[in-house]
Amino acid sequence: MHRIKEAVIVEGIYDKNKLESFLDGVILTTHGFAVYKNEDFVKMMQKMADRSGIVILTDSDSAGIRIRNFIKQKVDPDKVKHAYIPDIEGTEKRKRRPSAEGLLGVEGMDEDIIIKALRDAGCTVDDVSSDISVNDNITKTDLYMLGLSGGKGARQLRERLAREIGVPAKLSSNMLLEVLNRIVDREELVELVQKIKADML
Repeated sequence: MHRIKEAVIVEGIYDKNKLESFLDGVILTTHGFAVYKNEDFVKMMQKMADRSGIVILTDSDSAGIRIRNFIKQKVDPDKVKHAYIPDIEGTEKRKRRPSAEGLLGVEGMDEDIIIKALRDAGCTVDDVSSDISVNDNITKTDLYMLGLSGGKGARQLRERLAREIGVPAKLSSNMLLEVLNRIVDREELVELVQKIKADML
C-alpha cells in the first residue's frame, strides 16, 4: 500500500475504488460533470488544497480534460498538481464496450502507471517528495521552433510526443509545456523530437 500526502481528485467511484486498492490517502470523486454544479465539493477541494495540496487525476479523454480545466479555474494553481495517464486503447473489465474515444480510464490503468503519474506530477508518495519545480527552460518558442505548435503537422508531432512521454494526446500547448518542464530539459526534448521526426519519415 502506497501513502500519498496530496488529496487525489478523480472522476468516478470506479476510479476511487481502483486507487483505494493500493493507495492510502484522501481520494475524492467529482462524479463526472456533476462537479460543475456542486459548490460544496468545490469548497471542499479548496480546503484540501490549502491543507495538503491536491492532485488531479482524470481520464485522458475529452471529458477528463474538461473536468481538469474546470477544477484548475476553481483552485489556487500553486496548490494543484496534475497527474496524467497515457492514452491506452482498450475497454475496462466491467464494461462490454470501449468508451466513446476507445481509451482506458483511470480505473483501467495498472498500479505502476498511476504511481509513476503521481510521482511525475511532483506528489509525495511513501513519504518521498518528488516535488519537482517547473524549470521553465522549455518555452513556447521552443515548441514552435521544434514544429510542435503553429505549423503544418504540429498536431501529429505533439500527439507522437505525448505518446512517447506517456501523457494524453489532447493536452493543450500550455499543459504540454508544463509537463515537459517537469520531466525533460531542452536538450532532451530536442533529441526526442528529432527521433520522432526520423521515425515518421
